[in-house]
Amino acid sequence: MGKLRIALLVSVILNLFLAGALMAGFISLRSGDRMINAGSLRIAGSELPVAQRRPFRTALRQARRAMRPSIIAGRAARTEAAALLRQPVINQAAVVAALDRARDADMVVRAAVERRAVGYAATLPPDDRAKLADAMQRRSQKARPAID
Repeated sequence: MGKLRIALLVSVILNLFLAGALMAGFISLRSGDRMINAGSLRIAGSELPVAQRRPFRTALRQARRAMRPSIIAGRAARTEAAALLRQPVINQAAVVAALDRARDADMVVRAAVERRAVGYAATLPPDDRAKLADAMQRRSQKARPAID
């Protein structure tokens, strides 16, 4: 009977923990101030008025979709680099070349997304553009590397 009580107690505690986690997730999704998991432009876009946020995020998403071949190429290059690193004898030039291709693909995607963001920002009123610029500036100041 003791083992059954312990199992029941563990089950109740686990269920309470899971219910709390589900409730916290539900509340965070319903709150107006959600965290945006994405690049700095998308995070900066969270400072825009509610009416402008969704179209801004949609524009960035469309730019990423258009760059899907480059995203896939970058992933493939990183996968290739990882496979080359697993080889018994490392071909450093091949690993570096694969990582160079991955970085180049990432930069092509980033440039396309940034161009689309600037194009969208050009359609915003000056006050909204200023909010976007302020958020980008705050974000860049947080990301500064330490200089010794």
